[in-house]
Formats: sequence, C-alpha cells, structure tokens
Amino acid sequence: MHKIKTALLSYGMSGKVFHAPFLELHPGFELLGSWERTKKLIQQDYPEVISYPTFESILQDKSIDLVIVNTPVGTHFEYAKKVLLAGKHAIVEKAFTTTVAEAQELAALAKEKGLKLSVFQNRRWDSDFKTVNKIISDNVLGEIVEAEFHFDRYNPILSRKKHKETANPGAGILKDLGPHLIDQALFLFGLPKAVFADIRNLRNHSLVDDYIDILLYYPDFRVRLKASFFVREAIPSYIIHGKKGSFLKSRGDVQEDDLKLGKKPNLTTWGTESIQNQGLLHSEINGEIIKEKVPTLQGNYYDFFDGVYKSIINKTTEAITAQDGVNVMMIIEAAIQSNEQMKTITI
Repeated sequence: MHKIKTALLSYGMSGKVFHAPFLELHPGFELLGSWERTKKLIQQDYPEVISYPTFESILQDKSIDLVIVNTPVGTHFEYAKKVLLAGKHAIVEKAFTTTVAEAQELAALAKEKGLKLSVFQNRRWDSDFKTVNKIISDNVLGEIVEAEFHFDRYNPILSRKKHKETANPGAGILKDLGPHLIDQALFLFGLPKAVFADIRNLRNHSLVDDYIDILLYYPDFRVRLKASFFVREAIPSYIIHGKKGSFLKSRGDVQEDDLKLGKKPNLTTWGTESIQNQGLLHSEINGEIIKEKVPTLQGNYYDFFDGVYKSIINKTTEAITAQDGVNVMMIIEAAIQSNEQMKTITI
C-alpha cells in the first residue's frame, strides 16, 4: 500500500488527540512529524518522527505529501495557501477560514493545482450523528417539519488559550462549535434559503461570542442550531420531528473522551456508545404506532482519514470537500450579518 507522508502544523490537543492516532492506525499514512514552536512533545509519543523547527522546513521537505493545518482559525488561510502553493495536499481544521472569500480562494487554488483540499469535519462520524442520519435516510419520521441540533456545555470560565478569548476573526463559539452544527445540517438538508441568527457574549468579561441560536429556513421546514456555555442540564442534542413521528438523541459519542484518556482507536470496538444513550423513536411505521429505543451506530473518525486517503490515491472527490467548507462559511457570514442587522439574510 502506498504511504501518504503526512505532517502536522501543531502537536497540541488537536494533533495529539484527533489526528496522530488515526494516522498511526491507517496503513496508508506515514506520520513524518509536526511543527513544534516551543514544547517538543511529539517524539515522546512517536520517537521516530521529526520535530520540525519552522513552518518553512515543512514546506521545503519534498517528501511530505499532505499537511494538516491544525493551528488557530485565524492562521488557516495563510498556512493552507502556502501549503497548496508548495504542491502539497491539505486538511484544514474547522472553521475552514475566517471569511467566505478566503475559503473560495483556497478551493480555487487547490483545483488549479490539482491538489486535494479537505476540511476536518470529523463530527460527521460521531456515533450520535450517524444514527440521526440513518433515521432520516430511512424515512421513519415521514416528511421532516422541524429539526433542532444542540452543542451545549456548562463552562462559564474563560479559556486559558489566549487565541480563543481575544477579539479576533477566528475566535468565538460560532467558529468553534458552530461549524460542526452547520456542517451536519448542510450534510442532511443542503443549503437553506435564508438564515436568522442571535449571537451573544454571556460569560463575565468575555470578548468573544459564547452563545449562538441560528435558524435555517428551508421551503417546507426549519432547522435550529444552538450552542451555549451555560447549559448545566442538557436536553437532547438532536430533536427531529416529522409528520409521522419524532426522534430524540443525546450527544453520546465517546471518541473524544477516549482519545483524551490516551486510548488508541481500532477498527472493531471503537466509538461504541453506552446503551444508556440510545435515542428514542416515537413514530408510525406500516400503520403501527411504535415508541422504542434505537441502537446507536458505531462512530469512527478513521473513516474521515480513509476518505482522504482514497481521494488522493484514486484521484476521487474528498468526503469533505473544500466546497463544503465554503458552504459552512456562507452560513457563518450570513449569521453574523443577521445578528448585526437583526433580520433574515437570504442565501
């Protein structure tokens, strides 16, 4: 199997937890190393890799095929553009960029260069969302009339990471948790006709948004996306109502927690939720009213990396495309405009 030689642009939580373990697991990738500015940590976990001293040393390493841009959002455009200009494929963390114009420029550049450019929307492979996707695909709710997705936490304390709490184009919950919710909605339902949004700063001394309520307008139904740092008692993270029934599902994916504990992913038991988190289906199927728990599908972020591998080797479309990233940024920009003008924005 051909190995795609890969480098990370940082080895903090993102590189250590979300990327390196799956690059190690997938037989088609070879992790060459990471750019490390001050703390030199990657060789403690992977002794054989390189701790690159500068970004330029990664760009100049001709053996590198793929670079993962997992740095603060405000740097994504600059770094991803330089990676593409150096002739390397790229995976860019969410939020893809800080503006639609930046996202479109990167998409056009990748196409011009014949390179693969993907956005790391790993939450499409969460166990909870995969189950929601199956429920909707199986049409057991009938015609959808309303959906509500939440990504809520109780976290009133400001982050110690300065880039997350200073007023900059990449900071705030809209560009942190928002891209997950928006990408999932667009994956299921496509682009809406219009957007209305309420964006607020609720924490004491917060300089960035920490509450979002986004309403997506579709011709025959509405989708509400909410995220807040002041939800101590969470309601179901996925609430979908159709003309025949409803489905409620908590956010139960275990992958992030297991990865933070240092557990290594695998291809058999990984991403298995607790049975206690099964979703509730209450609907009419074949003329019979049913109300029952639904087994949760397994999640596995490995499938994202497998999609990247196949797109590079087989020269096929990425599972998460640059256009997907552009579309998410369109909703984010519309949400910002809606909040500022207090009106609905047409897409």
